[in-house]
Amino acid sequence: MKLDLRPLLAGERLLDIDYELTVDTDGEDTADFLYGVSFPSPMKVKGDITNTAGYMRMRLDATIDYHTMCARCLKALDGSFTFSLEKTVAPKEVLSDLDEDKLDDYAIIEDGFLDIDEHLLMELETEFPLRFLCREDCKGLCQKCGKDLNEGECDCPKKEIDPRLAPLQRLLDEMNNKK
Repeated sequence: MKLDLRPLLAGERLLDIDYELTVDTDGEDTADFLYGVSFPSPMKVKGDITNTAGYMRMRLDATIDYHTMCARCLKALDGSFTFSLEKTVAPKEVLSDLDEDKLDDYAIIEDGFLDIDEHLLMELETEFPLRFLCREDCKGLCQKCGKDLNEGECDCPKKEIDPRLAPLQRLLDEMNNKK
């Protein structure tokens, strides 16, 4: 969304923001930062930009519903994610002397307009968890048969010794038998 900030630049003190941003992701693209995540509804964004004697500050709160899978057992998960974004707002010409790496701290006004979508999407990418669990103690899937271990144990052999450690296991068994 491009906001017209010319009234703020002319001396107004407050601009309220309340809109929805559709987040399109390709949940199948493994290179996408939100791989395996879909957003069934638009992000709800509320906040404001205040102008205090020429110093402008943007404060936004955003909430977005998501659909993904548990990272351990692959059960479907639905939830809501909320984050906040605060940035100093300044015209591009005022920031011309700043280093490139410092510009990320600012929301830049170009020709009297500010595009806040890019800032929100970057913040979502930074703050959104990399993985979700259906519950904190999720046991996941058996590595051999794929059974959900939250529903009970599988029938796979419990102890399989790494062949490289088999001689040590024989020694341990011999020591236990001598007792």
